[in-house]
Amino acid sequence: MSFESKKPLRTWSHLAEMRKKPSEYDIVSRKLHYSTNNPDAPWELSPDCPMNLWYKQYRNASPLQHDDWDAFTDPDQLVYRTYNMMQDGQETHVQSLFDQFNEREHDLMINEGWQNKQAQCYAPLRYLFHCLQISSAYVQQMAPASTISNCCILQTADSLRWVTHTAYRTYELGLTYPSVGFGENERQLWEQEAGWQGLRELMEKQLCAFDWGEAFVSLNLVIKPTIMESVLKPLQAMAHENNDTLLPLLIDSQLKDAERHNRWAKELAKQALSNAENNDVIQAWLDKWQPLADQAAQGYLSMLMGPDYSRAYLDNNTTLQAHLAVA
Repeated sequence: MSFESKKPLRTWSHLAEMRKKPSEYDIVSRKLHYSTNNPDAPWELSPDCPMNLWYKQYRNASPLQHDDWDAFTDPDQLVYRTYNMMQDGQETHVQSLFDQFNEREHDLMINEGWQNKQAQCYAPLRYLFHCLQISSAYVQQMAPASTISNCCILQTADSLRWVTHTAYRTYELGLTYPSVGFGENERQLWEQEAGWQGLRELMEKQLCAFDWGEAFVSLNLVIKPTIMESVLKPLQAMAHENNDTLLPLLIDSQLKDAERHNRWAKELAKQALSNAENNDVIQAWLDKWQPLADQAAQGYLSMLMGPDYSRAYLDNNTTLQAHLAVA
């Protein structure tokens, strides 16, 4: 009996079917979830242990189904190394903004009364951003493919950056305006101020959307675009009107992150919709979450602009609907 020597694989075995040399992105991102190997016991524990039951119900049995979630590719193909390089530059930019505007005593030049509006409508944003951080981390943990999880965990890191930038800016404003309540009243405003209650209700309900598909759709196809168009951009515009040139530049950095989040979310939605049965599933979730998001946007904009201006803003804002278009 003769044995023929086999040529060694020229690539990683789990990527051999690609028939090409894998890229850095493929090597460190694709097909890394071993918890998808055994549908009866995602984790190497009793099939009936709570952790396995959770994954079987909220990931494996999700109404959102696809034959090959591992085929999803981040359109930016970011990995941990390239993400850190990119965001290191962003952090250097943001820190330089803080330093330069502080040296110029920028906060003394804003319009009178804008500091009070920032205390009400800007400083509590760190609670909203923290909710986004938690939700992104949950979708990352439950996603059925490592390429999806990687996008989510980088989105989580971006949300943490937003939290820290907002907290830093709040402290700076408190140094210039110590009697306004910066760093003291944000939790009370988040929990009690009427303009924040729609967003708080939206996020608290979203954080209880345990099905991974619904969590992804509600967060990335409804809530994130709504926050971009009905919170960050109006706040940016109001800052310009009140001689605040720092806040719009900080928001520009956040919008750059959010646009990247929107790119991968739309790409994943496109892949999901290649399974025709997912059309009705996704549409049902959009129909469920969009009214809550619209109500939350109305409440925030009424607090920021006043009820008459906020209604006109929403009526004229067609960009939001374009962001929410899945197909």
